[in-house]
Amino acid sequence: MRWLFLTLCALLPLTAHAAGVRFITVPADADGPPMTGAVWTPCAAPVGTIKAGPINFPGNKDCPILGQHMPLVVISHGVGGWSFGHHDLAETLADAGFVVAAIDHPVDGGRAGDRSAADQLQVWSRRPEDIRRLIDFMLAAWPDHARIDPARIGFFGFSRGGFTGLVLIGGNPDFDRLTAICAGYPHLKMCAQLRQGERLPEPLPHDPRIRAAVLADPVLSRIFAPAGLKAIAVPLQLWQSEYGGDGVVPGEVAQMAQGLPAPADLHVVKGAGHFDFLAPCGPDLARLAAPICTDKTGFDRVAFHAEMNRAILAFFQTTLVPQH
Repeated sequence: MRWLFLTLCALLPLTAHAAGVRFITVPADADGPPMTGAVWTPCAAPVGTIKAGPINFPGNKDCPILGQHMPLVVISHGVGGWSFGHHDLAETLADAGFVVAAIDHPVDGGRAGDRSAADQLQVWSRRPEDIRRLIDFMLAAWPDHARIDPARIGFFGFSRGGFTGLVLIGGNPDFDRLTAICAGYPHLKMCAQLRQGERLPEPLPHDPRIRAAVLADPVLSRIFAPAGLKAIAVPLQLWQSEYGGDGVVPGEVAQMAQGLPAPADLHVVKGAGHFDFLAPCGPDLARLAAPICTDKTGFDRVAFHAEMNRAILAFFQTTLVPQH
């Protein structure tokens, strides 16, 4: 019955409000440097256009916020990505009454396309800590934090953001498996660090405040053995591209899902490559970043995102139910 409800929700039309958008900076603290990002909120103003770097998207900047006791969804981008890489999903959720927050992970360079620190070992522990700090900020320091229901927090992560989510909801990767994978990638700095005996603190940072998670093509999901997944107890929706790419091996997400203690809502997207989970590209971004904007022949990223965003919205509406 739960999945029937989810499917029916996915068929419902979305509300026609514009999403309000506010730029944020999470201040530096003892656990990390400052982080830039954005927050999407429900807003009743007419739809406008916001420009952020090479993209234009619908929204209303600094719109007065509608709603109280709203669920929060936090977003973690992939390596070299940025806080606006999944803006269409953020808009969909905000239009439906969610607060959505995304940050630029500073350990990856802190801006789109920057991979300067992406292959260092500490990335795998710093990223979950970034999201913990973002949640802290949204619940305590964000000017409208009182509008958020702290008992209804969800997570969306893509690629390395998907790995981040697996850790946050209780996953513990087996870095011996990563050492084995490194045999084929001797040039990566993290592999050199592992060979030199460097290790990350264990366990990596978890966050029990996250009550439901959606992960799209989580990278290195094959280094999570069933024993490292046994603590995951929240509802989980997984998306796997047919062809993978950028470090994601076709089929590895479904294989990892077999080790989960409870079945996940798994979607295998036929005809999709790894970057098809990023928001559809406009002409300016397509000229700057052809590799992430070019789809395989016959794949319609715009139509796919309309379907995926509705399914994610339905999942969070079903799993982040009010506790009062």
